[in-house]
Amino acid sequence: MSNNIDKKLVGYITASYPENNFTVDLSLSMKEAGVDTLELGIPFSDPVADGPVIEKANLLALNNGFKLSDLFEVSSKIAPQMDTLWMGYMNPFYKYGIENFLKKAEEYGISGTIIPDVPYEMAENILPLYKKYNKANISFVAPTDSEARIKEIISDSQKFIYMVAYAGITGSGQSEDLSTIISNVRKYTKTPLYIGFGVDAKTCKEKSQGVDGVIVGSAFVKHIIDDSLSYNEKITKISAIAKEIKEKINE
Repeated sequence: MSNNIDKKLVGYITASYPENNFTVDLSLSMKEAGVDTLELGIPFSDPVADGPVIEKANLLALNNGFKLSDLFEVSSKIAPQMDTLWMGYMNPFYKYGIENFLKKAEEYGISGTIIPDVPYEMAENILPLYKKYNKANISFVAPTDSEARIKEIISDSQKFIYMVAYAGITGSGQSEDLSTIISNVRKYTKTPLYIGFGVDAKTCKEKSQGVDGVIVGSAFVKHIIDDSLSYNEKITKISAIAKEIKEKINE
């Protein structure tokens, strides 16, 4: 371990697949393995920012009969024990009601949301609700954003900023030079900057350079949907990967 400030690991999993108890057991095991924040994915039929692995997990969960009540049930057991965010697309939030979601977040101790298909302008409109309930709505920045746009997007950033590692979908291992975007973010905020998209045990050390944490999804979810593994094998394997990533980003 270096003397640097501990770099954080955010772990994404799809809620309630294959079942609620599995999600709870996996989450708490991931916490023991070093995951600092859980990104609990709300299954949705058209997860536009996600690659094929997470898209498949979403569809499997929906075909399995996922309901929002499942999300709330697992959240009530996980969030009191580890920092938890809800990640989902705007449609479920809109249909259920943003404020209703935030009331539930308050009830269970969820710290905020990640909604990748909400543009900054719409996020600004709902910010007063988030402030009312003291919840974070995570801001996104991308390599395609200009410095002026970045300054605008991160002006109200809370908890951490999600830096998309490349223009594309999660899980595809592309890479781009991110030094400019990192320096632009640093100019305007002290909010921690985490990198997501294409982060796994092989890439995490390199991708974590210059940022405060990494966000890992597909590298975990691919084992959740691997039917050749038992529940316990899935949990053991995913937790081992989490431990390895946490150690590598802090070497």
